[in-house]
Amino acid sequence: MAGLMVSGTQVSYVGQSCREIPEHLGRDFGHFAKRLDLSFNLLRSLEGLSAFRSLEELILDNNLLGDDLVLPGLPHLHTLTLNKNQITDLEYLLDHLAEVTPSLEYLSLLGNVACPNELVNLEKDEEDYKRYRCFVLHKLPKLKFLDAQKVTRQEREEALVRGAFMKVVKPKQKLSNLYR
Repeated sequence: MAGLMVSGTQVSYVGQSCREIPEHLGRDFGHFAKRLDLSFNLLRSLEGLSAFRSLEELILDNNLLGDDLVLPGLPHLHTLTLNKNQITDLEYLLDHLAEVTPSLEYLSLLGNVACPNELVNLEKDEEDYKRYRCFVLHKLPKLKFLDAQKVTRQEREEALVRGAFMKVVKPKQKLSNLYR
């Protein structure tokens, strides 16, 4: 099992090009793992994650996870990173996370279309990112960190007042294409 590393309650299965969570991971380590790192794989589904009921940290960076992402109920999960995946539907994801991860305090979505970061997409600017943060904090008010940045008291207050109105909705096609 090259590539598998287990240290205490931490399980790492990084860079294995797996398309799904191997059954043996859940069977062998699901009952005690508190931290699971499945970064740099080819995951499109999280089927099999339900074996990891005690997870507190879940690292899923650099996979192929998209808008059909389904997490099982993970009541103890406080840290989730989904950087550099294929997530575009922010509202669906946040509603799902609010339902299945009630203890979530740290979330990172950098490198996804759903996270309008000007470093990844030149069409986005700082105002887009501020609106995104406000909307995320409206949907997940218990977050303490978002995209590796501490949530400020000012952001939290703004999310309470205006967060529901901060959903960034952009047309799917350019306006110039509508008049052809």
